[in-house]
Amino acid sequence: MSAFHDLTLRGLDGQDLPLAQFRDKVVLVVNVASKCGLTPQYAGLEKLHLQYRERGFSVLGLPCNQFAGQEPDNEAQIREFCSLNYGVTFPLAAKLEVNGSGRHSLYRLLAGEGAEFPGDITWNFEKFLVGRDGRVLARFSPRTAPDDPALLQAIEKALG
Repeated sequence: MSAFHDLTLRGLDGQDLPLAQFRDKVVLVVNVASKCGLTPQYAGLEKLHLQYRERGFSVLGLPCNQFAGQEPDNEAQIREFCSLNYGVTFPLAAKLEVNGSGRHSLYRLLAGEGAEFPGDITWNFEKFLVGRDGRVLARFSPRTAPDDPALLQAIEKALG
């Protein structure tokens, strides 16, 4: 099992969210926020999740309030917002930090020193494509839309 699959997050519902559930799946890990100009990407992320889930794909949303305070809500409010406004069915974790001294261990793995694609997260909706084996395959900027051809091609390739 990979280091990615060894981690357990806390879900928006307060329950454990073990990343082991994504073993043998391709995962698009995205730091999300409800009050951002890029928030409408939730719709495209949900579409991706539904389009590819039968082939072993999932989006994993990770709320973060480190960029201009654009995720100020609590877990219940975030869950309600995502459900009511975008019909989100993909897993969402509790808020976490993606940069700085409080960087969550998942983000140390994704973007920390020694990572395949190192460097601080630049803004909300930065994306990491993680392969079935837990290896990070690609990193996409926040402005890369969920229907961007390069992102779709990377997902297709990872799914085989």
